[in-house]
Amino acid sequence: MFGDNLDRIVKAIEKNYEADEIFFTKPGLEFPDKDIIQEMIARLRRVIFPGYFGEEMLSPKTSPQYFIGELLIRIERALREQVMIALTYCDGRCKNSVPQEDIERRTAEICTAFFDELPVVQRKLLTDVQAIYDGDPAAQSKEDVIFSYPGLYAIFVYRLAHVLYKLEVPFIPRIMSELAHSQTGVDIGAGAEIGEYFCIDHATGVVIGETTKIGDHVKVYQGVTLGALSLRGGQRLSGVKRHPTIEDNVTIYSNASVLGGETVIGEGSVIAGSTFVTFSVPPHSRVAVKAQEISVRGPNERD
Repeated sequence: MFGDNLDRIVKAIEKNYEADEIFFTKPGLEFPDKDIIQEMIARLRRVIFPGYFGEEMLSPKTSPQYFIGELLIRIERALREQVMIALTYCDGRCKNSVPQEDIERRTAEICTAFFDELPVVQRKLLTDVQAIYDGDPAAQSKEDVIFSYPGLYAIFVYRLAHVLYKLEVPFIPRIMSELAHSQTGVDIGAGAEIGEYFCIDHATGVVIGETTKIGDHVKVYQGVTLGALSLRGGQRLSGVKRHPTIEDNVTIYSNASVLGGETVIGEGSVIAGSTFVTFSVPPHSRVAVKAQEISVRGPNERD
């Protein structure tokens, strides 16, 4: 019976709490709050795309300064708190002795740099909206893209997370990426470098690795993987470029895999669906699988 075994099970789990990875052995430390980060993303979405995801009624002729300022104050307060938690945790985890005022100073620098970058992020996202609209005849309008398309949402979260990644903020960029991943099925590493006019069509099952480099006017379809050729090196590969480079004006069709840190897909190339590419191709190439054969039988035909 469970009751007879409970004491033994409790003692075994308690013993496991001695492991270095178990959080409860680190008093005074905590992780960033995913719910707060999710709310922060939602508010940033309202700032960048006003009128789509809130009750505000704005137009270019109105004066939106109060709306923008009030939301940014709330976002800054949440971001400051979560960044400080993340920095404090890593400081304590590494057993450093950084004074609290230094963590506060670093937090303030990160927040300032992040908000300074917001107008740039917004401008890039507008190019992504245009790319998705131009590339999808099913899109009824750019408003439709902003309000409805999961691919744009995944790109939106990535562009915000990437700023924090470059500022070397622990935990939070990964949390943001995984929140978008869970909602869209698109997994974009926060460290990836992605140019303007980026389009993910039929966004699901897309994987873009942390060290991927993508140029401008690139379009990828569902199921595309831009990944590592091998991860057997484990943590020794941390910081090493292990994902491909995709140059400008490349299209990669559904379920294609492009792998390897030394793999470069040249400008203007097209990668056909279901291909497995582990080598570089020159500009304006067409990469496809040869000798595929499709057989169709009628209902009264035999083998």
